[in-house]
Amino acid sequence: MRLKITTTLLFALFINLAFSQTTKNLSLKEAVEIALKQSNEASLASTKVASSKLELESTKSNQYPSLKISGQYLQLTNASVEGNLFSNNNSGANPSSSSGSPSPSSLLLGQASVNMPIFSGFKLKNSIIASENLYKSQTYYAAHTKEKIALEVTELFAQLYQSQQMVKLFEENIKSANQRVTDFNNLMENGLLAKNDLLKSQLQVSTIQLALDNAKKNSNVINYKLVKLLQLEENTKISIDIATIQKEMVENQMQDNKGTRNDLLAVDYQIKASEAAIKVAKSNYFPSIALTGGYIAFDLKDVIKVNNAMNYGIGISYDVSSIFKNSSAVKLAKSKSEEAKITSKILTDKISEDVQSADENYKLSQKQSEVYKESLLQSSENYRILKDKYDNGLSNTNDLLEADVQELQSKINIALSQADIALKFYELQFAKGNLIQSLNIAQ
Repeated sequence: MRLKITTTLLFALFINLAFSQTTKNLSLKEAVEIALKQSNEASLASTKVASSKLELESTKSNQYPSLKISGQYLQLTNASVEGNLFSNNNSGANPSSSSGSPSPSSLLLGQASVNMPIFSGFKLKNSIIASENLYKSQTYYAAHTKEKIALEVTELFAQLYQSQQMVKLFEENIKSANQRVTDFNNLMENGLLAKNDLLKSQLQVSTIQLALDNAKKNSNVINYKLVKLLQLEENTKISIDIATIQKEMVENQMQDNKGTRNDLLAVDYQIKASEAAIKVAKSNYFPSIALTGGYIAFDLKDVIKVNNAMNYGIGISYDVSSIFKNSSAVKLAKSKSEEAKITSKILTDKISEDVQSADENYKLSQKQSEVYKESLLQSSENYRILKDKYDNGLSNTNDLLEADVQELQSKINIALSQADIALKFYELQFAKGNLIQSLNIAQ
C-alpha cells in the first residue's frame, strides 16, 4: 500500500514538473538579441548571404586556367593498321610476319591540356562585378530581414504586455465586482435592495469573467508565438520588463539615429548587378581568345610509341549566329535592369510614405496617452462621487455600474497606451531603417 502511495506521489510530482512553466523576465533589447541569434528567419537570412558569397567565389574561380588530365588503356581486337608507313614492309625487318600490316593488341593513351582565357568580350570581368553586387544586395536584404524580425518581436512584446495588463485589470475588477454581488445579496436579504439590482451586478461579473477568459487566451497565444520566435522552451512564460523598455526608449529618443533602409540599398545593388548583366550579354558579340597548351603520350603496341609531345598556341572561337541570336538576351538583360530601377523608385516612394505615416502615428499615440490620463482621473472621480451618492440613496445601481465600467475602461486605455507609445516609436525607427541601431544592438 505504501509503495502504491509513494509511486502515485512521485508520478504526480513528475507531471507537475513536466507541465510547470518557467518564467523568463526580458527587456525588449534582450528579446531582439535572442531573436537575431536563434530565430529560424535570421538563420535563413545568414545562410542566403553565405550562399551568395560562395556563388561569387565560384564566379571568380573562372578567371583561373583550366587544367584537364586524362588517360586510357584499351585492349584491341583484330585491329589492322594500314598506311604509307607500312606499305613497303614486305621485305623489311620482320620477315616472320605473313602480312605487311601490323595488328596491335592494345593502346595506351595519356594527355593533359591547359586553357587560359585572355579575352571574352569582358564577360568574365562583368560576371564578377554582377556577382559582387548581388552578394552585397543579399547582405542588405539579410539586414532588412533582421530589422523585420526586430519589429515582429517589438509588436509581439507590445501585444503581450497589453494582454497581460488586461488580465491583471480584469482580475482586480472581478474581485470588486464579486464583493459587490455579496454586498447586494446581503442588502436584498434584508429587504433593502431589489432583486433586479442584484441580477445586474451578477451580470456584470459574468461579463467581466468572459473578458478575463478572452484576455488570458490572447495572452497565452501571443506568449506562445513569442516563445517560438525566440526558440525558447515551449513552457516558458515571458514576463515583460516594462520599466527597462521605457528607460531604453527615453535614452533612444535622445539619440540622433539616422539610417538608410537596407531593402532600398539591396535594390540599388541589384540595379548595379543588372547593369553588369547587360555587359555580360553583350560580350557574346565578341570572339573568345585563350592561350592553350597540352601534352600527349601514347603507345600503340608493336606499332608506334610517342612520348613528350608538347603543344601550345592561341585558340579563337566565335559563334557567328550570336550576331542574330544574342539581341534577345541583351534586350532581356536591359528589361530586367529597367525593372530594378522602377522597383527602386516605387520602394523609395513607399518608404517616404511609411516614415510620414509612422511619425504621425507616434505623435498621435503620445497625444492619446495624455487624454487617457485625464480620462482616468475623471472616471475615478466620477466613480467616487457616484459611490457616495449610491450609499446615500441619491443614485441608482445602473449609474454605479456604468461608472465602474468607465473607470475600468480608462485603466485599460492607460495600460494599452503605454505599450502603444513604445510600439509606435519603434515602428518609426523601422520605417527609417534604424530599429536595431536604436536598440543599441551590435551586429
